[in-house]
Amino acid sequence: MIYYGAQSVNRDDIDAVSGVLECGNLTQGEQVPLFEKTLCEYTGAKHAVAVNSGTSGLHIACLALSLQKGDIVYTTPNTFVASANCALYCGSKIDFVDIDPVTRQMSVSLLKEKLSESQKNNCLPKAIVLVHFAGHGCDLEAFYQLSLDYGFSIIEDNAHGLGGKYKKQYALGKPFHSIMTVCSFHPVKSITTCEGGAVLTNDDKLARKLRQYASHGITKNANEFESDSFGPAHFEQQLLGYNYRLSDVHAVLGVSQMQRIDSLIQARRERAKRYIDELSILPLKLPIWDESSAWHLFVVELLEHDKQFVYDKLKSKGIVANSHYIPVHWHPYFQSLGFFQGQFPQSENYFERAVTLPLFPDLSADNQTYIIQSLKEMLS
Repeated sequence: MIYYGAQSVNRDDIDAVSGVLECGNLTQGEQVPLFEKTLCEYTGAKHAVAVNSGTSGLHIACLALSLQKGDIVYTTPNTFVASANCALYCGSKIDFVDIDPVTRQMSVSLLKEKLSESQKNNCLPKAIVLVHFAGHGCDLEAFYQLSLDYGFSIIEDNAHGLGGKYKKQYALGKPFHSIMTVCSFHPVKSITTCEGGAVLTNDDKLARKLRQYASHGITKNANEFESDSFGPAHFEQQLLGYNYRLSDVHAVLGVSQMQRIDSLIQARRERAKRYIDELSILPLKLPIWDESSAWHLFVVELLEHDKQFVYDKLKSKGIVANSHYIPVHWHPYFQSLGFFQGQFPQSENYFERAVTLPLFPDLSADNQTYIIQSLKEMLS
């Protein structure tokens, strides 16, 4: 079976993990700080706080902004549910802004309209979670200008974007037009730590809060203590935190993977370019070629054929496609909050035609040829 995504693990990765298992600290050793340092050096961020998943990263990012009951957060319906759940974990309200059908990202113009109306009703958002869908950077400058005009903070959900660049200027992950960016290291992402994530920021105070929220709300830094010492090995819980720490076993895999992230992304770009070149004759809406994208996903939109037919036909040939994403507001839980189908038509129309084709660094030329030929047979 050829799946839509897969990790790329080599001998160096295996040896690095084995080394920690054999003689290192399995947790709270030197590998997590080294991984964080590597992420900072690659992206240009001042601080990186590694956690056990991208979802955990989104949660502590919202906590660090002091989101609470009564606050409002916007995100896009075309994303994984974690981009919305992070606000709900804090007791805040979530709302959505529909996508631009060309970019498949949150629409700048629709956001501007929603903000203008929300300002009249005195219900502006405290934060917006922007998603760099499929590895393509959002129009960060436009969103940043709106954040200045309307006074909200930007969290970048960069789960898809590590290894990509914004307008060829700087690495996706660097919090240049945002207050924090959140990365994911799930096996299908740009690099993997099996499960894992990180929050990147340039703000010293936020970095300190992120670290505490990720580790039980505890600090061991004597300069930060609020009480007298309780004796040797003193530490303090200063806020209600969580156990979101990343282990050294996971972190060392991330360190190893970061040594070849550029080659992994280049492999994705080459396969994405081949799809665009060879599928252009078919009745499909293809993603716009972007040489700066991390190309996490390759999603086509069917113009003539039934989605279930294509999905099933591909599977019968051993090709496991996917569909990114079911609009968040379609899920039963979100409908219980008052959202309904038909509310965000651009995201819905896109999803009803979207098929995610296999794209990952180790996708062989022969397997990609097989996928392309299979599509030509069923769609021509």
